[in-house]
Amino acid sequence: MLRDKKGRPVLTPDEIKAQLTEIMMAAVDNPSNAVEWILAEMMKNPEILQKAVDEIDYIVGKDPRLIQEADIPQLNYLKACIREAFRLHPIAPFNVPHVAMEDTNVAGYLIPKGSHVLLSRVGLGRNPEIWHKPLEFNPERHLDGGSSELALVEPDMRKNSLRLKKSSRDSTAVGGALAPSAPVVDPPLP
Repeated sequence: MLRDKKGRPVLTPDEIKAQLTEIMMAAVDNPSNAVEWILAEMMKNPEILQKAVDEIDYIVGKDPRLIQEADIPQLNYLKACIREAFRLHPIAPFNVPHVAMEDTNVAGYLIPKGSHVLLSRVGLGRNPEIWHKPLEFNPERHLDGGSSELALVEPDMRKNSLRLKKSSRDSTAVGGALAPSAPVVDPPLP
């Protein structure tokens, strides 16, 4: 059990139980909420839903079988729908907190060494200066027109759902803009 400097327990057994219950509920609740948002957005847009169904029928076939893991790399439109739903309805409102390792400047703002930095996924995903029609569910914005495999997650943030794309002429990646000028680490916060 975790104890303070005087040897007293930091949390009571009831507080520990409450924290564990919260963690277990989040492990079930958040993924199911994400699926609900994806389905809700697709049902509000029947043409998008039909396009996803057509892709599944083409890749998986109309034989009565379930989608296999081996099918997923080819289901780019479906993955674009998932990424678009995560853009509009992220599972967590903020990315993991980071701490600036040195004074740095991001987009004209000074971030002093030692500052805790949070990125609002909701704010970024719905920002009209970043996204054309930000409240519109548009999976096409995640497809580059090529036949390359679309990834669901991209830790380096170069091609993920945070892509800045106001028009086909103006495309920049958030990660590419922030990574070189913002040295950060993510130690646990006190």
